[in-house]
Formats: sequence, structure tokens, C-alpha cells
Amino acid sequence: MYDRILVPTDGSDVSAAAEQAAIAFARAHGSEVVVLAVGQPQPPIASAEAAMAIDPGLDDAVLLAAAREHARKVANAAEAAGVKCTSLAVLDYSPADAILATADSHACDLIFMGSHGRRGLSRLLAGSVTQKVLADAHVPVMVMRPRASGRK
Repeated sequence: MYDRILVPTDGSDVSAAAEQAAIAFARAHGSEVVVLAVGQPQPPIASAEAAMAIDPGLDDAVLLAAAREHARKVANAAEAAGVKCTSLAVLDYSPADAILATADSHACDLIFMGSHGRRGLSRLLAGSVTQKVLADAHVPVMVMRPRASGRK
């Protein structure tokens, strides 16, 4: 049914739940997994005040190394479950664009991702990576949302 499943991750709890579900789904369907960790680089600094607010420890090399480490950890979990896995890490100002480009370049036929489930003003202000992927993907997208408090 699905040969290659892209599993984008940002290291959040929501992504962790989607990673586990995607690995189980891939195993059940005999699919390969491509894990993509996207780090968002710091934007160019326009003022001295803004420069003081940015953590100097979060330079691009550190962000990319952390993304690589997380992608490898997810790949190890997939391989331990018997699922063939490729791990990738990139830096991109637009995680959604990186996800879409990776789905195309790696011939993925499904994207399996988590969503923080933002609504209203927070979604409008923060934007939604998942919404952009849903709108622009050329392949099906399976989205896992966090469970509501008190639901089983």
C-alpha cells in the first residue's frame, strides 16, 4: 500500500507519539520510513537588542547536530522494530517546505506527522506547519493530534 513513509519530527511530545505510531504503521504495512528532523535556524539579526535576546549556543551547527541526533534516535527505534529507515536532518526557515521537498525527493507516498492542534488566534499567529503540508502535499498526509485531557 505505502512503500515509503516520511515521518517529520520536531522532537516534541506530539512528534514522539506520531513517530511511534508511524513506525507501528510502517511495520504493519511492510513500509520503509524516512525520518526527517528539521531545525529552524536563527533569523538574521536586525538590531543589537535582538542579538542580545538570541541564545548564542543555538548556532546553525548546534541546531543541525541536534536534529541529526534526534533523527538517528528515531531511526534506531524503527530499526529495532524491524522497519527499514533512513534518517535525515536539515535546517530550513520553513519546516513545511523542507517536509514537502523531502517527500518529493525521496519518493515518499505518505507523510505521517503530528500536529499540536492549535486553534484560533494561536494558530493564526504561529501558523501551522501541518496545515501547509496538508494543503500543498502531492501525497496523502496522516495527522496525529494530541489527545484531549481526560480522554482515553
